[in-house]
Amino acid sequence: MLSSATKPLAAVGRFLWYLPRRALILFLKAYRVLISPLYGQVCRYFPSCSAYALEAITVHGAVRGSYLAARRLLRCHPWSAGGVDHIPAHRDEHQNFAGLPMESTPRIVVLNHPERYLDHLHDGTDSLNRAA
Repeated sequence: MLSSATKPLAAVGRFLWYLPRRALILFLKAYRVLISPLYGQVCRYFPSCSAYALEAITVHGAVRGSYLAARRLLRCHPWSAGGVDHIPAHRDEHQNFAGLPMESTPRIVVLNHPERYLDHLHDGTDSLNRAA
């Protein structure tokens, strides 16, 4: 257990450790609000590149998340087939937010994985395959 003298030092260390992640998340959220709407729905992938980057940094941290986002941006071009492209799972199951209640899962993870978090079984049948 930490002594009362080392608690403030640990809090400062934790703040500095998560500062790059928080700065990147803030930048991506600002981009999604201010710039992304100007382009409209042009991304060939689901989730969009900015949503992919936001989830990658949220789950994997600033360094690995930025690497995954850059790799995704290189794959996103006019000659790409596109499709569904989720971020790779984190080694730590807790970081994937699997099995956690939806209230404690970051919103971007819920939005990027509707098959995992949204209930498609309203009346006992799959609403996506229901006859009209």
